[in-house]
Amino acid sequence: MNKSIPISLILLLLTFPSSIIRSQQLTDTLLLKHYRPVSIFNIPETTVEKGKFPVIDIHSHDYALDDQQISTWVENMDACGIEKSHLLSCNWIGKPFEEFVKKYAAHADRFAFWTSFDYTDFNEPNWTEKAIQTLIRHKELGAVGVGEMGDKGDGDLYSYPTQGKGIHIDHPKLKPLLEKCAALNMPINIHIAEPKLMYEPLNIHNDGYMTAANWHIDTTKVNLGYEGLMRSFENALKANPKTIFIACHYLNMNHDLERLGKLLDKYPNLYVDIAGRMGESAVTPRATRAFLIKYADRVLFGTDNGMSKSMYRNMFRILETKDEHFYIPDYGYH
Repeated sequence: MNKSIPISLILLLLTFPSSIIRSQQLTDTLLLKHYRPVSIFNIPETTVEKGKFPVIDIHSHDYALDDQQISTWVENMDACGIEKSHLLSCNWIGKPFEEFVKKYAAHADRFAFWTSFDYTDFNEPNWTEKAIQTLIRHKELGAVGVGEMGDKGDGDLYSYPTQGKGIHIDHPKLKPLLEKCAALNMPINIHIAEPKLMYEPLNIHNDGYMTAANWHIDTTKVNLGYEGLMRSFENALKANPKTIFIACHYLNMNHDLERLGKLLDKYPNLYVDIAGRMGESAVTPRATRAFLIKYADRVLFGTDNGMSKSMYRNMFRILETKDEHFYIPDYGYH
């Protein structure tokens, strides 16, 4: 039996497939790296021009290219309530410690300088003595600490002028230097691992794929994976109780703040900084807030994201306000 089809249904059948096709085309061609969502939520937006209290930025680097940029940086610090910025040494600075300090001499009261271990001729019998002498000399020139050391699986790769490839923080030859740091009252800032999701398989289950894809660690090509790095670091904490360690980036344990808290409880020589992990913290705002309050005397303020006013103000907005669901620029991942 023939039945007529309503004209409205015919029109729907004619138009509906094309819209489905257009949506499918967008879904198939839009890359996550191009995704730039804009919030549609009508919720409070708080502008924080200056931190509620003056702060010291314990984790920054040699971002300024010349004297003018250094002066602008100091102006930005004044505008946002940053008393002093600690400039951590890294091999990408590409200059000896003496030049590093001299560059900022006109504003020496606003910056503090950290040095690194020198792994040149590490396998030679007299390496330890030479490395300690370099450490002492840099202390006399103004170094307040050692770091940022950086081990993502292949040893201290941030050191200058020679990388400590294959040399982890619990290496026996480093112990005299770690003990000397304690004697000189020089803490060690160390970047251990990366967020755990970067060691996980890059598949549909990776909880943070957009970041993990850019910073993925191939565990088949490193000496130590995530857990191996954490064991290495805890070995050093345990063996050097008089040495102060600052594990930057929440020790890359944003995913397990309970575990991080237990380490802080166990090792009084351990501190953490919050630099460069606002994105990782944002997904657990209540748990992170509770952690920061509980361990307020063990957590240090740090940025690791340049020297702009907007960067500082976004940090304060995150820490001081109840604003939610807002997007900030990607200042770079470290």
